[in-house]
Amino acid sequence: MSDKALRLGTRRSKLAMAQSGQVAEAVRRVTGRPVELVEITTYGDISREHLAQIGGTGVFVTALRDALVRGEVDFAVHSLKDLPTAEPEELVLAALPVREDPRDVIVARDELKFTDLPPGARIGTGSPRRMAQLNAYARAHGLDIETVPVRGNVDTRIRYVRDGELDAVVLAAAGLNRLGRIEEVTDFLSVDTVLPAPGQGALAIECAAQRADLIAALGELDDPFTRAAVTAERSLLAALEAGCSAPVGALADLLGGGQIVKEMRLRAVVGTTDGTRMVQLSTTGPVPQTHEGALALGSDLATEMLAQGAAGLMGERAH
Repeated sequence: MSDKALRLGTRRSKLAMAQSGQVAEAVRRVTGRPVELVEITTYGDISREHLAQIGGTGVFVTALRDALVRGEVDFAVHSLKDLPTAEPEELVLAALPVREDPRDVIVARDELKFTDLPPGARIGTGSPRRMAQLNAYARAHGLDIETVPVRGNVDTRIRYVRDGELDAVVLAAAGLNRLGRIEEVTDFLSVDTVLPAPGQGALAIECAAQRADLIAALGELDDPFTRAAVTAERSLLAALEAGCSAPVGALADLLGGGQIVKEMRLRAVVGTTDGTRMVQLSTTGPVPQTHEGALALGSDLATEMLAQGAAGLMGERAH
């Protein structure tokens, strides 16, 4: 590989720039080459509609992928949860670095925890997945909440709380961590309360399939456990034929003691946004040693969920 600067394609948002900057630094370390950020505006960045209305799937990544295919950038960084589950033939996920905290968090007024919010509390989220699980938890535990659809970046969402329009908003811990704003969190939501989006907390480094030298170099940043876990989660999402804005939560975690990882557990949930109907299942097996094994873990659990009526609970199907 030459000493010429590598061009990293990224969305323009503060969060995208922060996480791309962190990846750029890591790529500089492993390749010894300078990396320059190329800012690209995606449809999801300029549309003011709610994700469920614009389809969700791919709205934050298509423009980046087009730039990759045209050779305008050498590689791109995505939030994995934004990526459609189908990988274009001309592109490859060269690296999935170590995953950040996958949990969802609450930023609430007066430092409140989720369970301490007052009756009638208004909680903002643009995610049908979060709405479904928060409403289901509230129903089961006698909490009186209202989930309110919101769009916008982290600043915009937190401002709704600071300005008193909402009592709380739900965000991803990983995003706040990468922005250096984790101290604003008032409550971390246990994955037993709200399962994250498939791939949440993970970044994807994508490049053109014919760039064998670059794929090998970027592969230094790949974490095999993260790859196995998110492959299982995304396989489940694909088998459910659900887009990335569908009300599907999934998390694969590694079980074992100390440094010894023995098994992988995959948990998943599908529900109606009002929380009245949910299908929630899990499976545990040996840690997949192959890509095909991770795919099978996800698709097998999805098959069980579909047999229990999961398809009828998803408002948005992929097209």
